[in-house]
Amino acid sequence: MSTTTNATRRPAQVATGVAPPHSLEAEQSVLGGILLSDRAMYGLVIEEGLRSEDFYRERHRQIYESMLALYRDSEPIDVLTVAERLRSTGRLEETGGKAAIDELTGGVPGLGAIRRYAQIVREHALMRRLLSTTYEIQASVLNHAAAPRELVEQAEKAIFLLGQSSRKTRDRPLQDSLAAEINRIEHAAKSDDAVTGLPTGFNRLDEMLNGLHRGRLYVIAARPAMGKTTIVQNIAANAALRLDRKVLFASLEMGESELAQRHLAAESGVAHHRIERAQLRDSDWPALLDTVNAAGKARFFTLDEPDLSVFDLRTHARQVAVREHGLDLVLVDYLQLMRADPPTHNRTEDVSSFSRGLKRLARELDVAVIAVAQLSRQVEQRTDKRPLLSDLRESGQIEADADAVIMLYRDDYYHDDSERPGETELLVRKNRHGATGDCTIKLLPGQRFIDLPSSTQAHTSGDVW
Repeated sequence: MSTTTNATRRPAQVATGVAPPHSLEAEQSVLGGILLSDRAMYGLVIEEGLRSEDFYRERHRQIYESMLALYRDSEPIDVLTVAERLRSTGRLEETGGKAAIDELTGGVPGLGAIRRYAQIVREHALMRRLLSTTYEIQASVLNHAAAPRELVEQAEKAIFLLGQSSRKTRDRPLQDSLAAEINRIEHAAKSDDAVTGLPTGFNRLDEMLNGLHRGRLYVIAARPAMGKTTIVQNIAANAALRLDRKVLFASLEMGESELAQRHLAAESGVAHHRIERAQLRDSDWPALLDTVNAAGKARFFTLDEPDLSVFDLRTHARQVAVREHGLDLVLVDYLQLMRADPPTHNRTEDVSSFSRGLKRLARELDVAVIAVAQLSRQVEQRTDKRPLLSDLRESGQIEADADAVIMLYRDDYYHDDSERPGETELLVRKNRHGATGDCTIKLLPGQRFIDLPSSTQAHTSGDVW
């Protein structure tokens, strides 16, 4: 079932001889109003988001497209310039010639209502797209185009796209924004919590980040075998099990069974290799069963999907948010494994789209998002193997979109004689809302990191991004 063609083609008829919703009078009034005063174009394009495909009559679409072209070129928009633009593209006769364009100016009820006329055009266009989408859904069902569950997912995706396309940016008075922020500060001041955001479970890291905040994208990056998945699982478990938050963990690299094994090891203290090989001692069972029982109260949802696009993730996250009456944290392991939809055949552009999409997800659903990212091999070529922002693999857009970038480094991975076995440095290389610096955590025999005593911690710099 296609969901990408509705905007560019005429929708199917509602019934024989009955046209889909439209208002030729509103379309003519919008076009005529622009020709009388091209200053109206800014409000229609920027504030109302009117597009050429919103017009039902084909010649109205073409006329508006020529107006958009003139607007983008900062050229005046009037009968003459529009006619010349259409002539240069070979479409003037299709639209009825210069006389037909001139006639549009004579039927405008009032320039003051042109924004309302544009809204009418957009509302009818949305109704037509809704009709086309429902027809496609019905056709897919009748033709058995896919399995029932897949058809439901496709239908959800199509309707969600429609809702996204109908959204408009709304401005907000500064006073309202300031009042909301004062309320937030007042609430935080009365709280006994050390941080105002969602705690990660690592005190030193929370001091630097002030916890995880809604609407922000956090990137945890490292070379393979540094413990990226372990640390994000630890953060997710802390939020869901100990703070009663709602968490969605999307794994593109590990299957459900491996994720479950890691969780059992981290929360029970039973060694991971014994769980994996089913070589359990009698004393292990009570701890494992306690872990299972504790998970029954947690709103911790895992998504094992190796072929996941940003849109798919957003759909799943929306479903969880609706079902659970909210969502607090989304984790993705890992970013570079996501599927481009549609692919650009340019890896840098694809990864950049993943990064931008996850940032939009954080803003749109008002959740904190943590994305795991791989680092490039250039780390291995340096004497000091501690990663830098420039090591982010395949796209500098990741660094640009992230509110904070935390990189992992294990000295014992590179040096067999390391004096710090089992220790992992968390390097906060970027922090848009606070200081950068580093701290050290230690991996227990299971799959769980813990803070090291504060006396062993490194200092924090005052760099603010």
